Amino acid sequence: MRNREKWEPSKFVYRKGRLIASRDRKEVGVSSRLITDLVANFYDNNLKKFARGKLLDLGCGKVPLYESYKNHVTDNICVDWENSLHKNNYVDFKCDITKSLPFPEMEFDTIVLSDVLEHIPEPEILWKEMFRLLTPGGRVIMNVPFYYWLHEHPHDYYRYTEYALRRFVKISGMRLLYLDSIGGAPEVLTDVFAKNCIRLPVIGRKLAIFSQWLTLFFIRTRYGKRFSDTTKKNFPLGYFLVAEKYS
Repeated sequence: MRNREKWEPSKFVYRKGRLIASRDRKEVGVSSRLITDLVANFYDNNLKKFARGKLLDLGCGKVPLYESYKNHVTDNICVDWENSLHKNNYVDFKCDITKSLPFPEMEFDTIVLSDVLEHIPEPEILWKEMFRLLTPGGRVIMNVPFYYWLHEHPHDYYRYTEYALRRFVKISGMRLLYLDSIGGAPEVLTDVFAKNCIRLPVIGRKLAIFSQWLTLFFIRTRYGKRFSDTTKKNFPLGYFLVAEKYS
């Protein structure tokens, strides 16, 4: 990663030893705090388990996950689009992620792909590239949205079910290590509400913040967690996945 010594947290920050969404509105919109908190929790729990060796942060943006994986890998290479909306000084390579990537075979032990796959018009090409770049036993660690608004127009192409994700893993020659839904019906309803009520004058931002806080509190209760868990199969806010290249 370029300018490693100048890196600063952006989308994700650590608070009391836990990775959460930044409360800086320039980094995370007020109405996106809930889903970003949920995604942060998945990465915080799983990067320490699955990340290792030389890591490729693909579609890296401002490299928001660096603090989470830096102590578990030997090196990190950051790649982003040439026309990325997330301009920064940390990128090692700027290229078209939809095409062949400028690295030799079996170059990386870990690939992180956070909120990227939905922006790839021909996803099979990227899956084949990730397989090519991974060492035997190397892992892909990624998340995608599902019940989520369109973003980064006009380059938002797909929403994937768990069955599509399982198929990608299988046809790319990998095996699935971990797949889980990010949130269920309470989280979906709250995200939709927050992203629309924020348009209201005067009270919109406060309503968005309060509704997301209330849902986070609710899903941490026994009943709320059970409600989220029983609905996430059919109403996932997103998915988190870890796949491994056969050794």
